[in-house]
Amino acid sequence: MTTRVVVLGAGYAGAGAVSKLEAELGPDAELVWVSETDYHLVLHEAHRVIRDPGVRDKITIPVDDIKSRSTEFVHDSVEDIDTDDRVVELADGEDVDYDYLVVGIGSETATYGIDGMAEHPLTLKSLDDALEIHEQVKEAARDATREDPAQVVVGGAGLSGIQSAGEIAEFRDRHNAPIDVTLVEALPEIFPPGDSEIQGALRHRLEDADVNILTDDPITAATEDSLEFDERDSIDYDVFLWTGGVTGPSELAEVDIDAEHNRLQAESTLQTNDERVFAVGDCSMISQGTDEAAPPTAQAAWQAADVAAENVKRAMDGRPLETWTYDDQGTLVSVGETAIAHDVEMSGVSAPVRTFNSLPAKVLKKGAAARWIAKLTSWQRAMQAWDAL
Repeated sequence: MTTRVVVLGAGYAGAGAVSKLEAELGPDAELVWVSETDYHLVLHEAHRVIRDPGVRDKITIPVDDIKSRSTEFVHDSVEDIDTDDRVVELADGEDVDYDYLVVGIGSETATYGIDGMAEHPLTLKSLDDALEIHEQVKEAARDATREDPAQVVVGGAGLSGIQSAGEIAEFRDRHNAPIDVTLVEALPEIFPPGDSEIQGALRHRLEDADVNILTDDPITAATEDSLEFDERDSIDYDVFLWTGGVTGPSELAEVDIDAEHNRLQAESTLQTNDERVFAVGDCSMISQGTDEAAPPTAQAAWQAADVAAENVKRAMDGRPLETWTYDDQGTLVSVGETAIAHDVEMSGVSAPVRTFNSLPAKVLKKGAAARWIAKLTSWQRAMQAWDAL
């Protein structure tokens, strides 16, 4: 009897799991891949599209260039998962039955209950989002003057917020556009996960790029054209991009699996409390020990996807499951055409290299994205995308 394995999502988790499962599953298994997009987006490079939409083809990979012919692809959105009947309910097409399920459908941007935050800002979770940000920034600049520049505000100074602010500043400089760029962070310092060394390096690069930085004061409300704060005066904006954290996708809200904020809870084996369902990527909370979970990052999704796929095959065979421990291989952040590398593991070096920038950091950041593209397709394709990374 054929066993059907279904993978949901074409992000890092989903695409990575499909690639690995194709290598693991034998002829007695059927693999079905479901995604609302028919391409994989190299999401941690999506901010490049804000500056130049022309790079879109280099950071998107059609699913047909990733999967084998034997893998069935279903282009549809997930509505719900019925774990009792083992059925994935789809928005438009017929429901999909499964024997084993890998859930990797990403996340939504968290609003933290801030008034107006769900209605007014732009977000950066897809290619369409990046294209919309580009268009709104371009339109705002077209309507502005040197005496009355366009006000573009980025809320949230994590990885996505910092890189987006850098790209908007790069767009401004390349087009000599009348734009003021402001980066807002509720906590006392930008890049809250980092230590003071990388925070200082990133602040220096952002200030060099003429990005205004406002920290240590949370946004309390967003209107159609202004932001209110806990302490400082409100500020007006023409374009507002919100990048403040992640929450699980609404599609998982009613699924009968243990979850926190719609993120499925999984053991270090990537298995949920339903032994037929594995969760990976931003839609999951993967246990890493007492009160710890793996971070919702591309790097974590890349690593975990392989283990999830391996463990599906092990579960099918009745073998013990592997455990996964997140291996932090360092931080790579771009600010326009510059980049910062921090605690990066390098071949031939016994300890991670601390903070550095300039060309070596830029090459490392490009190399990380290129390795991922090569893993899914080929090094030839990765090198063709190099200038866009």
